[in-house]
Amino acid sequence: MFENLDVFRMSSAMARHAGQRQALISQNVANADTPGFKGSEMPPFASLYASADTAGVQRATRAQHLNGAIQGTGMASREMRGGDSPNGNGISLETELLKSAEVKSHHDRALTIYKSALDVLRATIGK
Repeated sequence: MFENLDVFRMSSAMARHAGQRQALISQNVANADTPGFKGSEMPPFASLYASADTAGVQRATRAQHLNGAIQGTGMASREMRGGDSPNGNGISLETELLKSAEVKSHHDRALTIYKSALDVLRATIGK
């Protein structure tokens, strides 16, 4: 019953987005010196959440489900264009580290939202 509350679903999606974005940033940092590497980045959470979570629309998670449309399980990333660095990959370590700090903040925010909603839920049932 409580797993269907929108605030829990939203905070969970926000934390997943932050984790996937952090993984892409880690890949970019790891390949910062790889010639010709094309870095990846994710669109903002708000745009992905709004497009993936349309109210009242059923989604199938398996082909055997009768109703709903199957959508991708992962969040889409987009490829960054090559830059003007000597090796042609265009990844700036400073920019990636700033993005990493921003993503940590977003993940912390998602956990705070989840914890606050859980505290409110506990207060309403008297525990």
